[in-house]
Amino acid sequence: MNRRRVVQALGLMTSCALMTSQASGNTPPPSSADDQAVRNAAAKFYSALNVMFTGDAGPMKDVWSHATDVTYMGPAGGRKRGWPAVLAEWEEQAALKLGGDVRPVELHVTVGQDLAVINCWEKGQNVGASGKVEAVSIRATNVFRKEGGSWKMIGHHTDLLPFLVK
Repeated sequence: MNRRRVVQALGLMTSCALMTSQASGNTPPPSSADDQAVRNAAAKFYSALNVMFTGDAGPMKDVWSHATDVTYMGPAGGRKRGWPAVLAEWEEQAALKLGGDVRPVELHVTVGQDLAVINCWEKGQNVGASGKVEAVSIRATNVFRKEGGSWKMIGHHTDLLPFLVK
């Protein structure tokens, strides 16, 4: 085996060992302050989501990172990348004035040094295009990044809701 392949193999083994170490819990746990801060960031997102249902996308601006790598895959389908596209999607949804209320339940929170992931169910109700009240019960994944000492959303992904699919 040539030297380059040996170096690549050692790098791969080191990466695998690091991932195994992290997965087995051999790295220090996140601080309880970070865990609570991520939970607070999620609460702010769901508050902003419910305000957005009234027609105001403004609070989403405080919750999200404004970076080019943010992504949104919501209940209407599609994928938006970059803050301008994500904000435009929230503004489009706000214009629908879906009303209702959606809350996260059964949160599973994983917090790292700079990134955090929350898996949960989003449950509640909205008003569909037909004017009928529609139940919401979908899976969601929220990704946060620590930016300037604050946890900001960088990704949101949900199941599709048939009454919103374009």
